[in-house]
Amino acid sequence: MRYAYSVTSALLVGGAAISLATGYPAGAQVAQNDDSAIARVVPRAGAPESFADLTAQLQPAVVNISTRQRIEVPQSRNPFAGTPFEGMFGNRGQQRQQEPQFREGQSLGSGFIISADGYVVTNNHVISPTGRGEVEEITVTMPDGTEYPAELVGNDAASDLAVLKIARRENFPFVKFGDSSQSRPGDWVVAIGNPFGLGGTVTSGIVSAVYRNTGQGGAYDRYIQTDASINRGNSGGPLFDMGGNVIGINNAIFSPSGGSVGIGFAIPAEIAAPIVDQLRRGKEIERGYLGVSIQGVTEDVADSLGLPTNRGEFVQSVQSGEPAERAGIKPGDIVLKVDGQDVTPEQTLSFLVANIRPGTKVPIDLIRDGKPMRVSATVGKRPTEEALRQQQMFDPDAEPDEMEPSDSAVIEERLGLQLLPLTPQIARQLGAGADASGLVVGVVDPNSDAARKGLQRGDIILSANYREVSSLADLEKIITKAKTDGREAVLLRLQSRGRPLRYEAIRLR
Repeated sequence: MRYAYSVTSALLVGGAAISLATGYPAGAQVAQNDDSAIARVVPRAGAPESFADLTAQLQPAVVNISTRQRIEVPQSRNPFAGTPFEGMFGNRGQQRQQEPQFREGQSLGSGFIISADGYVVTNNHVISPTGRGEVEEITVTMPDGTEYPAELVGNDAASDLAVLKIARRENFPFVKFGDSSQSRPGDWVVAIGNPFGLGGTVTSGIVSAVYRNTGQGGAYDRYIQTDASINRGNSGGPLFDMGGNVIGINNAIFSPSGGSVGIGFAIPAEIAAPIVDQLRRGKEIERGYLGVSIQGVTEDVADSLGLPTNRGEFVQSVQSGEPAERAGIKPGDIVLKVDGQDVTPEQTLSFLVANIRPGTKVPIDLIRDGKPMRVSATVGKRPTEEALRQQQMFDPDAEPDEMEPSDSAVIEERLGLQLLPLTPQIARQLGAGADASGLVVGVVDPNSDAARKGLQRGDIILSANYREVSSLADLEKIITKAKTDGREAVLLRLQSRGRPLRYEAIRLR
């Protein structure tokens, strides 16, 4: 599920092509009381006579997608850890407790075939593993119930898109992307998908809005809004125009209850098609990056500066060493244009920059202290979503979170620590050198020896047993070797804010 107010993730299905025309051209302006004029614009039935012919041609190319996942279950800890009774059940019980445990998980969604040789488009969240999981099998089910194994060709978390390839060679029915930029509010659309596992479900509606910004932020917060019914299981399925072209990929719904309330969102085809093409060809998706934290121009900000509320975005902070700082952009600036294109709620700064090739030099128009000015920025390469998540989530002065399943079960279980790689961004936050390497303490289990020895969030682990550690894998190997050699502790070299470097021997659990 994805949320945009309780925005709940949705899935649909789609297929081939042909037009279903009403035969009535749209007029320009119609007098409200002119019945004859209205009759020329709107069919007597008020809608296309039927979507049946269109559905029959499209449905064969719309598929259901299911995955089988192997998910690691967090191991239960010794309730007596850190007490005199910790070892009362002996080592055999501890060994059994440390053995990894797994359960099987499944996901269901929709997708559509885009080529005769079996390339399939869906949402990334349909095929991505849940938590500490691994996708073991992807199955594509055709409308007639035929099942095919599929392989993941490429996926992109930022845009929530993925491309699969059906393993078997056949001449599959397929559909094509249309031009979503030509869509208008009020246009008829059809969605075909797999809501709640009910395959081959067809719904219809209209385009409610084009390029809707949901307020969730990010480079791809830019959707086609529709009132065609979309529910859980529709994610990854197509939204068709009356020509049988895919103009959107159903992605999420706005819902206070979790069910469809007539507000669905689809990734526009003009955004999805180029990304799908690159994923299909095995190319890395590169996006532009400035390194700023932004906010829309509120009414109060606009009034204080004499600006319209629908233009520009407010720079809240600038990351040290990133392109925005090098260009001279400062907190408090209001960015109005990037490379000549207006920054608006429908065309955000994140969207504009993300679609600029890294290394490109562009002019940026902004307002500082009430005065217009222009700077020139060389756009950088956007970090991975995981790297951005870590940068955004890590506040060294925040209250430590509760221990949750981490990327390294070995470190979590043996040391009682959750760690992050030391990125340049985090290093700057901690006052370390930009070229520093090591691991950053994110969370400390209060029942661990590490907590008793005074380790805290924001501490940097530089080495373990006199070996430098620059990745989680480095520390895992050292811990594993220590246990193999019969050692009960590892010696960590630590750098803490405001304290000299020190060594601490942390007992293994």
